[in-house]
Amino acid sequence: MLLAGDIGATKTSLGVYSMEKGPREPIVEETSPSGQYPSLEVLAGEFLAQANLDVDSAVFGVAGPVVGGHATITNLPWIINEAQLKKKLHLKSVFLLNDLKAVAQGVPLLLDPDELYTLNKGELIRGGTKAVIAPGTGLGEAFLTWDGSRYRAYASEGGHTDFGPTNPLESDLLHFLRDQWDHVSYERICSGMGLPNIYTYLRESGHAEEPVWLAEQLAEAEDPTPVIVNAALDTETSCELCKTTLMLFISVLGSETGNVALKVLATGGVYLGGGIPPRILPALKQEAFMQAFLNKGRLADLLKNIPVYVILNPKTALIGAAFYGLELYKERH
Repeated sequence: MLLAGDIGATKTSLGVYSMEKGPREPIVEETSPSGQYPSLEVLAGEFLAQANLDVDSAVFGVAGPVVGGHATITNLPWIINEAQLKKKLHLKSVFLLNDLKAVAQGVPLLLDPDELYTLNKGELIRGGTKAVIAPGTGLGEAFLTWDGSRYRAYASEGGHTDFGPTNPLESDLLHFLRDQWDHVSYERICSGMGLPNIYTYLRESGHAEEPVWLAEQLAEAEDPTPVIVNAALDTETSCELCKTTLMLFISVLGSETGNVALKVLATGGVYLGGGIPPRILPALKQEAFMQAFLNKGRLADLLKNIPVYVILNPKTALIGAAFYGLELYKERH
């Protein structure tokens, strides 16, 4: 049996899988807040002790770059090492992969109609490259290519590439953020940590006033992002500052999604993962996202034919990690 995990800065999902049931039917599964544990060894050890199952290998999708069996969670103070996990958890093998590679690996397994929402139907090319972009706590990007028998996923750190403004408002935002950081990436804007950056810029530059009730909520909140998003989507409160924040976020996300689609020529579709897109789906359905996605000059017509989906299944990364681990076992045996 296989232990699979989706290790994020906010939460960690773990599950035990078997060859018989496959990657979509865990024998046992649990999600825990990552920040309440000092390390993955402690969290996974506690989970395995409670599960009391004969697990001999593990695959973890982790929110950060994986190099030589080592990983550091980008937005969490965990250092993860394959050899150390193998020893501490008493397993025969442990394999780490980037969390977006895990999400990408799970994409071809999303077969139920309620697991995807179509933003742009396009024209799906069989065997075409697929792209994944996932704004959550951070911004992850990955892609899949067809090898003749199945899709294989590849990780990237594309979310940390240079932010490129497409209009005067975005240019002003870049200048504002450059006063705080030497390097402004797309993750500084298109992520859970990015939304408050946009909000602060719009508030301090006088684009809209901050309501007193909102200032009070933000002062009490541990994480300002849900407060901003909820106010933006609330049709009764009509908070112009939050609505503008969300629309600027969506515009930049649409632009970067188009960038990713062009870079890998994603004729097999682009998939929006992470925790934010399903939450803001009503706003994504509006024209701003697709306008920014298609704003690529001479290649706009090419992008019109690329399908764009929102991933609605929150367990996609866990499914992908489990699939990867079970396939790895089959290849080795």
